[in-house]
Formats: sequence, structure tokens, C-alpha cells
Amino acid sequence: MGGNLSHDQNFKNLILDSQLPLERYLTSDNLVARLNLPNLRYAPQDKVRAYAYAIRGLLELEPDLEKQLKYADFIDIYAALDDNELEEYRRHYPKEAEIVETFASRFEQRGIQKGFEKGMQQGIQQGKRQGEAEVLLRQLERKFGPISEFWRQRIEAADADTLLLWAERILTAKTIEEVFA
Repeated sequence: MGGNLSHDQNFKNLILDSQLPLERYLTSDNLVARLNLPNLRYAPQDKVRAYAYAIRGLLELEPDLEKQLKYADFIDIYAALDDNELEEYRRHYPKEAEIVETFASRFEQRGIQKGFEKGMQQGIQQGKRQGEAEVLLRQLERKFGPISEFWRQRIEAADADTLLLWAERILTAKTIEEVFA
């Protein structure tokens, strides 16, 4: 490369300077150009058109669904259509609007699914830890008699690894203090 900027980097620099006219890139086969149509120079009445052609370019030029979802969000952020412009977009570009709404739905569903999976995993881990704490408490009571509130709170606050360590120590400990040493 030796100091020469790539074509895409040159394009990005021109975009930042707002020197590129929208008309020149509406049907470009360069994905970067199409994704950045909302960032180009255009008349205010062409804002929805810039958005539509950016979405159309995304659908035509990017086959990867994951990237489509990410890039659609990029286009939305930079286009920043208001409610009236969104309604105009839906009227003039119904096919693309339907696909974009499907993207949004998929993105939302993916977020819900990931949140659900994370919540399930956390719930399983918490349940496992609570079960380990319960077993340890029963073992301690069996070996040392009633357990003070101090030791109960310490057990309830412990992480799973610490609980396992204490559960191993109970096998050889002569006093409750040795379990927690």
C-alpha cells in the first residue's frame, strides 16, 4: 500500500467532506458507496430516495444476513428519517419497506432470543449455586449442629467455586471455622 489509500478509504474521506453528489452513486455496485448514500450531498427532497437506494443497494450487494442486519441499522442511523419521511418511504418503496420491517423484526427477535438465553443461563447458574449452598448448609448442620446467621450469610453470598471448596473441606474439618479458613 505504501501510503496510498484504498478506493474505499478515499470514498470514506470524500463522504466526510460531503463532496459527493447523490446522483452519481445511486446505482453503484460499490457496497460502501450505496450504504453511505444518506451521507452524500443531495437536495432535502431527495432524502427518502437516498435512503431507499441505500437499502436497495444493501439488498442487492450484500448476501450475508448478519451483515445486512448490521448495515441496515447503519443506514437508519445516518438517514435519520422522521415519521413523515418514513411514511413517504413506505408509500414510494413498499417492497423495500417490507424487507426493512422484516429486518427490524428479525433484529428484535434476535435480541429477545439472546436476552432469553442469557437469562436462562443466569437462572440455571443461580439455581445451581443456591442448590450447592443448600447442600453445604445441610452438611454443616449435620456435622456441627445449628448454623449461626453469620455463617449462613457467608454461604449465601459465596460464589459457586467457593461453595465447592467449602464442600470439600467439610470432609476433613474438625470445626466449622476450618471449613471457611
